Amino acid sequence: MSTPAVRRRPTARQQALLRDLEALFLAEGFAGFTLDDLAARLRCSKSTLYALAPSKEQLAVKVVAHFFRGAAERIEKRIEGIEDARELIGEYLDGVSDHLNRASPVFMADIAAFPPARDTYQLNSRVAARRIRAFIDKGVADGVFRDVHARLIAEMTGLIVEGIQTGVLGRRTDVSDAEAFTALGELLLGGLLKD
Repeated sequence: MSTPAVRRRPTARQQALLRDLEALFLAEGFAGFTLDDLAARLRCSKSTLYALAPSKEQLAVKVVAHFFRGAAERIEKRIEGIEDARELIGEYLDGVSDHLNRASPVFMADIAAFPPARDTYQLNSRVAARRIRAFIDKGVADGVFRDVHARLIAEMTGLIVEGIQTGVLGRRTDVSDAEAFTALGELLLGGLLKD
């Protein structure tokens, strides 16, 4: 009988490498790098990178997940203590836009082209859509948003977030994901507010 693998917290050096990899990938993408390239750029050994993940592909997924996890944590801190649903939606979507603005087009293209990284983005997009739906429900309950079709708007928001994440909206409109999330915030706040 085998024992389950124990997940160890990354060491300080590994956390620093993850941050450096994130900065590199955000600027230049990840598909074009080999592990040798990454080791040379980060001035570390390949075995140091293998300690983070057993392959370049798994390393890319780990870094993409690190980026989205960090973004989610910072966005949640950004909205902490905000009670007004209008402000929650505005700040939340501004936070999403700010974090996606850090990502180069090549990074976003690499995510779209690599299914495991794309799955990570999809998971984060679904979480974002659920958060926005909760903010809409709160706004309706608090009386600051119109009750008419609020649930429909929440579901439509989920579809828009999915369209942003899958790249469909970007391809059709020639806008970045960050610009699309900013426009979504404007659309929601303009359409939900009571007269």
